[in-house]
Amino acid sequence: MGLALRSIGLLALLCWQLPSAHAQARRFPPPRPPILQVAGAEVPVRLTEARIDSRVMAGLSETTIELTFHNPNARVLEGQLAFPLAAGQQVAGFALDIDGELRDAVPVAKAQGRQVFEAIERRQVDPGLLEQTAGNQFRLRLYPIPPRGERRVRLVLRDSLPTVSQGLQWSLPVFFARQAEQVTVKLEASGTGKPVAVGANPLGFTVKTGAYVAQWQGRGADLPAQLQWSLPLARSTDVVTGLHEGQRYLLASVPVRASTAPRVLPRRIGLLWDASGSAGSRDRAAELAVLDRYFNALGTGQVQLTVLRDRSETPQQFPVTQGDWSALREYLRALPNDGASALGDWTPNPAIGEYLLVSDGLANYGSQTLPTLSPDQRLYALSSAGAKTDTPRLRAWTGAHHGQLLQVSSEAEVPGVMPLLLQQPVDVADVVARGVEDVNVDAASATQGWVRVTGRVLRPGATVLLSLRGGGSDPQPITLDVANARGVEGGLVAHAWANDRLAALAADPSGAPASKVLAQQFGVVTADTSLLVLETLEDYLRYGIRPPAPLRAAYDQRHALTVADAVTERKRRLDGIARQFAEREQWWNTRWPKDAPPRPKQESRSVAAPGAMAMAAPPPAPAASMALDRVEVTASLVAEQADASSERLAKSAPKANSGQITLTLAPWAPDSAYARRLRDAKPAQLYPLYLQEREQHAGSSAFYLDVADLLLASGQRDLALRVLSNLAEMQLENRHVLRVLGYRLMQAKVPALAVPVFRQVLAMGEEEPQSFRDLGLALEAAGQYEAAVASLYEVVVRPWDGRFDGISLIALDELTRLIARERVDASAIDPRLRRAMPLDLRVVLSWDSDNSDMDLWVTDPNGERAYYGNRLTYQGGQMSQDFTGGYGPEQFSLRDAKPGTYKIEANYFGSREQLVTGATTLMLRLSTQWGSRDQRDQQVTLRLKDRAETVLVGEFEVK
Repeated sequence: MGLALRSIGLLALLCWQLPSAHAQARRFPPPRPPILQVAGAEVPVRLTEARIDSRVMAGLSETTIELTFHNPNARVLEGQLAFPLAAGQQVAGFALDIDGELRDAVPVAKAQGRQVFEAIERRQVDPGLLEQTAGNQFRLRLYPIPPRGERRVRLVLRDSLPTVSQGLQWSLPVFFARQAEQVTVKLEASGTGKPVAVGANPLGFTVKTGAYVAQWQGRGADLPAQLQWSLPLARSTDVVTGLHEGQRYLLASVPVRASTAPRVLPRRIGLLWDASGSAGSRDRAAELAVLDRYFNALGTGQVQLTVLRDRSETPQQFPVTQGDWSALREYLRALPNDGASALGDWTPNPAIGEYLLVSDGLANYGSQTLPTLSPDQRLYALSSAGAKTDTPRLRAWTGAHHGQLLQVSSEAEVPGVMPLLLQQPVDVADVVARGVEDVNVDAASATQGWVRVTGRVLRPGATVLLSLRGGGSDPQPITLDVANARGVEGGLVAHAWANDRLAALAADPSGAPASKVLAQQFGVVTADTSLLVLETLEDYLRYGIRPPAPLRAAYDQRHALTVADAVTERKRRLDGIARQFAEREQWWNTRWPKDAPPRPKQESRSVAAPGAMAMAAPPPAPAASMALDRVEVTASLVAEQADASSERLAKSAPKANSGQITLTLAPWAPDSAYARRLRDAKPAQLYPLYLQEREQHAGSSAFYLDVADLLLASGQRDLALRVLSNLAEMQLENRHVLRVLGYRLMQAKVPALAVPVFRQVLAMGEEEPQSFRDLGLALEAAGQYEAAVASLYEVVVRPWDGRFDGISLIALDELTRLIARERVDASAIDPRLRRAMPLDLRVVLSWDSDNSDMDLWVTDPNGERAYYGNRLTYQGGQMSQDFTGGYGPEQFSLRDAKPGTYKIEANYFGSREQLVTGATTLMLRLSTQWGSRDQRDQQVTLRLKDRAETVLVGEFEVK
């Protein structure tokens, strides 16, 4: 069953850097020019044309970027355009050319967008997907880019311009265009003074119809590294409104007296220091410079340090004496950056006056919720990670606790951000809204003398009364009158309100459903919402996605029929599963012969029906290539069962064996040079040696897996789990890597850590039944039985792609066994699917790579091999359906095992995709007396070389 291996060129586009953004201004060091690359392609893809149109009004900007790519190669390519944006900038639109016309994308849930894109990509038609990855970084996926052809893409970016002392700061994202052969730039600014260029700038503004306009054409290489202007702004309250889908929204820019009074710092400060693996991309020198000024202002006090990685470390106390914090500084400098980011895994101390979190905000492990602080405890945050910062999360957390987010990209920026930390903030004392709902007040720019207000207007005569306080002065009363507001065309004002609401909801994970609805309503790309373009109306109907306006009427007319068809299909599928389950019951109830088979039969590659007898010729016993490690697993004679009919049948049928079963496992060890060096080290030297080796292998998930295994074997469990958790840091949006992490956490017997990992996998890959099954098994191991049943039942009842046929029956075995053993409520389960069928022997094989072909082989004492071509053996061993498309699982079941030796092997045919761990990883679960109270399990993880091979996993010895 060999598989043809197909190489798909991957387009890595536009790799650059953007600096951080903070309340004072965005300081942009010149970004690196974009680089267009095609992995394995003969000729790079060219950016032939770029058009940038940007307009500014009411302190908001909208920039439309149209890019044309040319593929000079003779083969189809998939494109990936990865780009970061500064804080405040947001993707608000995306279009892709379909049949020569640009088609607008529609907002979808992020998981659904990815699922649909990958499913349609397999059919080699035209999808386009734009999604947010980590922090304020985005990725656009295109397929196909035709051979010697072009694709056009349009992006729409919106931005609330940051305030500076002179007014507003307008920065144009020219990094999109600097590799283009031809560039056109058009600019328009209204409602401000004439734009003043900052640095080298080829554009000059003229007045046209009440606005300042500019235009430029040329080569992208002739553009400066950055284009930036200051927009003079009168220091008076500016109130504007905008209409979106019949609803009016309010935006007000309010000048306030900036606070210059120093803030009284508490004597006890909590420092939350993120020392996870991603901390290596932060500027530690800049962060320490902020702390130096902070503790100098403190003078004398006490700092409680909590180091955050995959879990929080025990808090430590450090003194600050007259600004001297040298002991703490040296401790921070010596900390290795390692492990995942569990930013919610710490316990607040009520004696602490305020906390400072130093982190990029990328929480990727454990709880996503900030621990509850006392009402009088402030929270500040500091990040130097630039566009890799999860700005919405950190702003929401600090804003909810009367603090601020400080962002720096170098030590030179430190003086500019210190007022946010050391001066008395401007707080909102009171808000009284009449005729306005969902009011948001953003005081982040108050240090520059501005406060922004947004809201949803319910009636024309609406007003908002603000009372602001800060700097030791009395509250400042401010009245915003909607009746006198000027109108602004387009969706800029509504988009600004939506962004403020999303920022407010980001403080609490419970607001995620509301955030998702809001983001989809306004077409905003967020951590939970993406933009998707499909090629045909049939594609939109197939996946239940309402298309853009030109296709909407036809979609609405046909969609109702599609929904009715889905209900019918679900019932038809459940009936089919019930029939297959009845056939398995018939197999389980059959008394299979335990004597020697009457005659050998040649192996056939055709799949035997479950109810048919099939026998293969005994294969020659291969020479043992490795010693076996013995693991004693014994069980009682009779399986304990909850299902009464199953129990009676089991007791009435004589057993073929005494119930004594021994499992031996084949040892496996990586043979890389670094693995040999680590194995030769003493236990105390393992972790320091790992840190030395890490720089050369930081991009290899296999490296972390191997090191974690060695640390576990040496008894250093906490360090092993830390090293293993680095997989959560490597590729935040790669469910394949996270799935391997979850499997390894299960193997390490920490299901409580595996459950949130598998929840992330499910969120990314709901179209794969393995995601529900993996989560269900982890929930069971964590003792959450009802949730486990619900997750496993989804595998049974949902309709799946044809390449996943067979997994439903395997999950159903696991579901019925769980219900019977743990007495879980089964009322929601179809009555036809509730019978538990315990087994003497059960082996399940899974693997970590999609589009890969793996086979489970079990050879019994008769010398007969059960495999995909011989699914039913003479003594009743049954093999599940063959999985040739990836992940598995494949299952071997034997109710009553004949005494003797059972050899378990895995046969690998090959993979059609780039492997995330460098080689396919196998996960095997071998069980004796499966489904009874005496069930014993062993989990085995093996990593194969990237070639076809057969691996001995272990043996059962049945007596």
